[in-house]
Amino acid sequence: MTLSPAGRVARSTARPHSETGGYARLRTFLRTSDGVRIDSVYEPGTVVYNPGASPSGRPGCPVFVVAHGFTGDADRPHVRRVAGAFARYGAVVTFSFRGHGASGGRSTVGDREVLDLAAAVAWARELGHRRVVTVGFSMGGSVVLRQAALYDRDGDLHPDAVVSVSAPARWYYRGTAPMRRLHWLVTRPGGRLVSRYGLRTRIHDRDWDPVPLSPVEAVPRIAPTPLLVVHGERDGYFPVDHPRMLAAAAGDHGELWLEPGMGHAEHAATDELLRRIGDWAAARAGRAG
Repeated sequence: MTLSPAGRVARSTARPHSETGGYARLRTFLRTSDGVRIDSVYEPGTVVYNPGASPSGRPGCPVFVVAHGFTGDADRPHVRRVAGAFARYGAVVTFSFRGHGASGGRSTVGDREVLDLAAAVAWARELGHRRVVTVGFSMGGSVVLRQAALYDRDGDLHPDAVVSVSAPARWYYRGTAPMRRLHWLVTRPGGRLVSRYGLRTRIHDRDWDPVPLSPVEAVPRIAPTPLLVVHGERDGYFPVDHPRMLAAAAGDHGELWLEPGMGHAEHAATDELLRRIGDWAAARAGRAG
């Protein structure tokens, strides 16, 4: 299946940074193919590169496009910490999913969010990056899997490597107390009010129709793009059968890291784990091409 293009993204008039040959920090709103404005941030990274070697100033190094978890946004401290860790390996694009932070629209909790991620990938390509790594956490972890599956591998909107952290394998899971609370937030009017005013997250009030491709169904379609599945053995939202299902679906093109003592998503990802993810991504998607 091929989706329509990500839509016209906001053009930047910024000039390359005079010292690095790359762009300075940029912030703009991207527009998705269904017309939603997505608050997005580009940071050139902290690695020293050969000036002027490419439009981005980072020959052979990837740009990391970070997809946050439910109720996160580009300005949340845990998202900024992740971005800072990956900035040692290349440039970083962060953005707020629809219904989150300053972005427009309402959250569909992993369905149309693939269009938000596609717009961010398109922006990274527009800025001159030849290697794009998508890294998603929890809801964002499911989105990076589905986005890579739904866009042609030969197109600019397909990533060069995918990292999914703390993602579900299947929809409608209610087997843990945190997931039962999340379902109350999403499906009940009172829950959506709490989410809007307490968590700064605006949720769509309609059910999925049709039900989107599940993460475990998406994974086989990603091959041969390198895939890393990361999950905490103490994840309170999704037990370890979820990452094992994803890894089984990935077959030989995927890797599974089950992290002892780790909980859920960005908050539980240690600096050491983020460094290992950065090393993995740089090795698989960092080569010039």
